[in-house]
Amino acid sequence: MSDSLPPLPMPRERADEPLLQLGTRADADEPCLRADAARNRARLLEAAARLVEQHGAAGVTMEAVAVAAQVGKGTVFRRFGDRTGLLTALLDHSEKKLQAAFLTGPPPLGPGAPPVDRLRAFGVAVLRRAVDELELQLAAEGEPGRRFASAPRMVLSGHVAMLLRQAVPDADCELLAKTLMGYLDPALIHHLTRQCGMTPARLEAGWIDLVGRITGSVSAY
Repeated sequence: MSDSLPPLPMPRERADEPLLQLGTRADADEPCLRADAARNRARLLEAAARLVEQHGAAGVTMEAVAVAAQVGKGTVFRRFGDRTGLLTALLDHSEKKLQAAFLTGPPPLGPGAPPVDRLRAFGVAVLRRAVDELELQLAAEGEPGRRFASAPRMVLSGHVAMLLRQAVPDADCELLAKTLMGYLDPALIHHLTRQCGMTPARLEAGWIDLVGRITGSVSAY
C-alpha cells in the first residue's frame, strides 16, 4: 500500500488522570437535557431492558423499543442514533462500575497494588462482566472501525497499556495492550465458552498465566 496508516491515538499515561466514561451520544449532552427529555431517555432504556429480559438482546430493535415505550420510532433514533448506540447505553451502568473499580476501588483491581497484580485482577473482572452480559455485549458491537475505536474499549485498552508500562517498560506496551484486549473480546469469550465448552474459571486462569508469561512474573493471585 502506498498510503501510510495514521498514527494510533496515545493512551493516557497517568494512573490518577480521569478516564472517559461510556461514550454514547446521550452521555455527551446529558447535563443539558431538560427534565422531560431525561425522563424520556430513562423510559426508553427501561423499555429496552424489559425486552432484553423477555426476548434477549436479539429482541431489542428500535421499532420494538418505540412500541414498548409508546413513542414514535423517530424519538428512539434521535435519542440513541442507532441500535448499537441503544445497546451501548444499556451497558452504561456496568461499564461505569468497572471503570470506578479500577480507577478508585480497592486493590488489587484498584490503585495500591503492583501493576502485574492489577493487570491480573483487571482481566478477571472484565471476563466476569463479559460472562454475565455476553449476549448484550455481542449485540452492542458495531462494525470493526467503530468497535475498536469506541470510548469504552479505548479506556480499557489505555488502562492495560498504563499497567504494562509500569510492569514491562521496555515493551511496545500500546501494541501489547491491544493484543491482550483481544483475549477479553466478547466474541472470543462466546466461542470459548459456548462453542468450545471452556469454563469461565479456565479463562480466568489462562489470563493470569498469560499476564505472568508476558511480564515474567510468578502468579500469586
